[in-house]
Amino acid sequence: MIEIGVNKISKMYGANKVFENVSFELNTNEIIGLIGQNGTGKTTLMKILMKEENAEGEINIRKGIKLSYLNQIPVYDESDKTIDILYKGLADIQSIKNQMSILESEMAILVGDDLHHTMNKYSQFQSQFDSIGGYEVEERISKIVTGLELELFISMPFNMLSGGEKTRAMLGKVLLENPDVLLLDEPTNHLDIRMVSWLEDYLHKYNGSAIIISHDRYFLDRVVSKIIELHPDGIEIYYGNYSHYKIEKARRFEEAMKNFLTQQKKIKGMEDQIKRYRIWGNARDSEKMYRKAKELEKRLSKIDKIDKPTVDQTIKLNFEQQERTGKRVYNLKNISKSFDNKQLFNNLNLEILYQDNLAIIGPNGSGKSTLFKIIRQELQPDEGQVEVGARLKVGYLSQDLFFEDENKSILEAYQDELNCTILQARSSLASVLFTKENVFKPISSLSGGERNRLKLLMLMDQNVNVLLLDEPTNHLDIESREILEDSLLAFDGTVIAISHDRYFINTISNRIAEIHNKTLKVYDGNYDAYIAEKQKEKARDEVINNRLIQNKVDNTKSNDKKDVISSEKLLDKLQLEIEINEALLSDIEQKMKLNGEDLELLQKLYNEKCEIEKFIEELYSKLEKLM
Repeated sequence: MIEIGVNKISKMYGANKVFENVSFELNTNEIIGLIGQNGTGKTTLMKILMKEENAEGEINIRKGIKLSYLNQIPVYDESDKTIDILYKGLADIQSIKNQMSILESEMAILVGDDLHHTMNKYSQFQSQFDSIGGYEVEERISKIVTGLELELFISMPFNMLSGGEKTRAMLGKVLLENPDVLLLDEPTNHLDIRMVSWLEDYLHKYNGSAIIISHDRYFLDRVVSKIIELHPDGIEIYYGNYSHYKIEKARRFEEAMKNFLTQQKKIKGMEDQIKRYRIWGNARDSEKMYRKAKELEKRLSKIDKIDKPTVDQTIKLNFEQQERTGKRVYNLKNISKSFDNKQLFNNLNLEILYQDNLAIIGPNGSGKSTLFKIIRQELQPDEGQVEVGARLKVGYLSQDLFFEDENKSILEAYQDELNCTILQARSSLASVLFTKENVFKPISSLSGGERNRLKLLMLMDQNVNVLLLDEPTNHLDIESREILEDSLLAFDGTVIAISHDRYFINTISNRIAEIHNKTLKVYDGNYDAYIAEKQKEKARDEVINNRLIQNKVDNTKSNDKKDVISSEKLLDKLQLEIEINEALLSDIEQKMKLNGEDLELLQKLYNEKCEIEKFIEELYSKLEKLM
C-alpha cells in the first residue's frame, strides 16, 4: 500500500531552483534513506511533505495516516521542561485521559439515567484509551528515556539544553507519537554509538514507514531498504541499503558513460560520412551525393543525444607530510582525571605509535575530548604523565570549529593562518569549493559543513605529521566524508580520531581505544574487528557468569563439605576453558554461515576455527588424564 505518493514536484526560492521533477512513492513498512549533497533541498523536501512549505506538483498522502517530523531546529515555550516535550508526543492519549478524568468527577455526583449514560461514555473512552496504549504510557516513556539517556535532564527546562540534548529529547517525542510515517532529519546527530544502536533496534521493530535524511552510512546500511538520492534536476532511486547504492551507482555511471561514448562514436561516424558525401559531391558535381549528405544530416538531427554523465563537484583533500615522527608518538601512563568530584577515567594507559590510525570511542560524557586536551597538554591530568615523541607537528580539529575572529572573511582567515599570497590562498580554497565571491563571506555566516571544510583545509596545508581529529565527519555530506577517508588513508603520518561515525571508524582505523566505565581498552583492527572481539568477550562473560551461578548453587548445597583439593580446582578450570572455547567456536561457525560469499573473511574464520578446535582437543586430553 502506498502511504505517500510524490509526482513531479518542484521547489523555487524566488528565481533560484532548489530541485525539480521529483517523483517517488513511500510504501507501507518501507524505510527510505534520503541522501544528497548539502544544499540540495533534503530538509526542504521534508517540510513540503509536512505541508510546512509549498511546492509545484502533486503530493498524495493516504487518508487517515499520521506523520511525525523530527525537526533539526525545534522551538518551544520557555516554561516547557524536557518531560513536557516528551508528553507532547502523547497528546492523543493525554486528551482522552483528561476527558476520562472529567467523566470520573461527574460519575461521583450523578444518579439514575444520567449516571448510566455517563458510564457508557466513559467505557467508550476507556476502550479507546486502551487501544492506543494509554495504560503503557509510563513503560513507553521509560524505554525512550533510558534508550536516549535523558535521565539527567528530564526535569530541566528544554531551552536550557545543549543542541545535542534537544535533538535527543525531540527524537524521543517523535518516537512516542508512534505515527504511521516517521520523517527524521539527521536523527543520529549528537547520538553516541550505543544510542544509535538502540535507535537502529527501535526502527527494526517499528511497525510503520519512514523517510530518513542521514549522512551516517553504517546506520543507512542497517536500517533502510531503499535509497533516494536528491539532485537539483531530480532524483535517482536505488533499491537496497547504502552499500548496495554505492555499487549500483558506480555501475550506472559506467553504463551511462559507455552509452554516451557509443553514441558519440556513431555521431562522429555520421558527421565524417556527411563530410565525405559533400567532398565527393563537389568533386564530381553530383546531386546524388548532396542528397545523401542531406538525408544523413536529417537522420543526425533526429538523434536524441545523450548528455555526458558527470559527477557532482566535490572537495579535494591531500594531506602533505613534512617530516616523519619518531616510532613512539605518545605514551600515556597511569592517567586519571576528575571534574567536580566526577571521575572520567582512572589509571588509563595508552601507547600510540607512528602510522597508527587510532579511533577513540565511548559514550557521550566518558571523557574522550578531555583525553584529547590531555594529549595536547592543554589540560593536566590529576595523576600520571604524557610522554611526547620526537619531531611532532600536530594538527588539531576541534569539535566546536572555533575561529578567533569570526568577522574575517574566508580568504583573510586562510591567509593569516598559512601566511600566503592571495593567489595561493584562492587556489587552495577552490579545492574545498570556496570559489569566486564566496571567499569574501565572513566566517560568522558559514554553516557547520563550510567551517569543517575550511578547518580541514588549514590542517592539510600546514604539513603536519600527527592529526588529532575530534568528530571530523560532523556536518560533512557523504561524498565529503569519503574523500576525507581516502585522504587519511593516504596520509603518511599518525591519525588519532574521536568519532561516533562507525563507517568512518571501520574505513580508517587499524586500532580502536574504547573508554568504558572509567577505563580504557585497546582493540587491534577496524570497527568490524572490534565488534567481533566484543562478541567473544560477551560469550566468555556469559559462560563465566553461568559457571559462577552454578558454583554458588553447588556451594549452597555442600556447605558442610571440605574444601576441594587442587586437582578438582584444576578440573573445574579445564572444564571452564572448554566451555568458553566451545562458545567461541560456535560463534565462528555462525559467522562462516553468514559470510559464505566473502572468501577472504571465510579463510580467516576457517583458520581461527582450526586453531580453536586444536586447542579444545588439547584441553580434553588434559581433562582425560585428570579423570
